[in-house]
Amino acid sequence: LVRMKFLQLLSRKPGKLEMLFQIPFCQKQFPYMCLATSTCLYSKKKKLNGYEQVDQEKYKNLVYSVTSYKTSAQTPETIFEEDNLLYGPPDKHRPLVKAETKTPKNWVPLINPNKRIPLLNSDSNLPVKISLQKTKIPSVTRILQQTISPQQAFYLERWKQKMILELGKDGFAEYTKNLFLQGELFHAALESIFLSEETATKEQREDVAISGYLSSVQHVLKDISEVKALESAVQHETLQYLGLVDCVAKYRGQLCVIDWKTSEKPKPFLRNTFDNPLQVAAYIGAINHDANYDFQVSCGLIVVAYKNGSPAHPHFMDPDLCSQYWNKWLLRLEEYMDRN
Repeated sequence: LVRMKFLQLLSRKPGKLEMLFQIPFCQKQFPYMCLATSTCLYSKKKKLNGYEQVDQEKYKNLVYSVTSYKTSAQTPETIFEEDNLLYGPPDKHRPLVKAETKTPKNWVPLINPNKRIPLLNSDSNLPVKISLQKTKIPSVTRILQQTISPQQAFYLERWKQKMILELGKDGFAEYTKNLFLQGELFHAALESIFLSEETATKEQREDVAISGYLSSVQHVLKDISEVKALESAVQHETLQYLGLVDCVAKYRGQLCVIDWKTSEKPKPFLRNTFDNPLQVAAYIGAINHDANYDFQVSCGLIVVAYKNGSPAHPHFMDPDLCSQYWNKWLLRLEEYMDRN
């Protein structure tokens, strides 16, 4: 770039300037002509600037806050200050708009008030195990699958397409088949543990497909006692749905419907288990309204076991939480009935 020592204005005419530059590395001076648009003295009235009529004193803090911060220096505090200057303080007295909570039309209590519990339970220590019969009554799994939310259906479909892209259709079919097989073997191993009240057999401990899952749940099994049902069918006699309960036993002294789940990804929170709490609540309601069971349950437990052997996550559901999920289950049941 050329640095100028000085600029000498030789002449000025409307619409034309003739200037003379002296360049440090040039001995001679040369005239430089340029054309420029300029406002003549005899032009129209000067246009008023709207900003000059703004109360500068009133908005000086706002101008300072905008011009004194770099973009990278913005913080939540400075943003709130600017919002306060622009829009004023927030209205704290405005009532919050709550989402409309639906209530089931055909509400049935979770705990059966008409069920009589014998003072003395059966002398048999063997857990109840009722086979699931084929019938037209819908299952809990079917009802939940057919009333899944659009958002959850979208994520499931996206996961499926991603897996098919990686494994191919045949590979994905083989993958899901192995998952179901591992689940069945895991449940069978737990059943043998509870029936014999011993640790898993040597073959089961050495089975690569489930050895990690069994290691994962060891700390949970120590808190389980008095098993009352294993892989047993339940049916709600009033609402007419059925299911297959994994286990009913005491967990840390509380009688629970226990649902064993396997996962390759961590699920440290109950919300990570999607519709599993509704499934547990549905099973609790079914047991309490099924004459084949001489007891009632008010708590639930979802145990997520991991294939790599890391400690399982037990998610305990107290009576209040079970009641909340029971109401959600009744809404899903109504939705299914309306569709069918």
